[in-house]
Amino acid sequence: MHMLLVLTTGGTIDKVYFDASSEYEVGEPTVPYVFREAGVTLEWRLLPLLRKDSLEMGEEERVAIRAACEAAEETRILITHGTDTMSVTAEALQGIPGKTIVLTGALAPARFRVTDAVFNLGLALGAVQSLPEGVFLAMNGTVFPAGKVRKNREAGRFEGV
Repeated sequence: MHMLLVLTTGGTIDKVYFDASSEYEVGEPTVPYVFREAGVTLEWRLLPLLRKDSLEMGEEERVAIRAACEAAEETRILITHGTDTMSVTAEALQGIPGKTIVLTGALAPARFRVTDAVFNLGLALGAVQSLPEGVFLAMNGTVFPAGKVRKNREAGRFEGV
């Protein structure tokens, strides 16, 4: 069994720019590239569950994310997620026994030269290995417990509530 499950759901962290449509679309998961470049040697498994902007996620997607977490053999789960509704999904995952779940994302795609994605993934990777059972968000250099965080869109950061 792997120590860690990395579950990807889409969001800005995996977005790519398509010239043909002049829009961003969710692409392949970027976690494998970031982990490889960072020299991560921890055993982990990738489960690309969704490729959606979090504003397109509803109850059905949150039920699928929860089911994947519950079914996972791994007790430590890192979820990449769009930032707009990440805190809603975190709250929907509360109460899964025996699991440490950390959600993270990015305000700029991981493929950009200037991005918070790599930093946030590193924070989340450290957090998921060291935190007790429960659900957390790792963003902007801070780890927040689920249900006690919100995205401040005007300031471009997450903050405790």
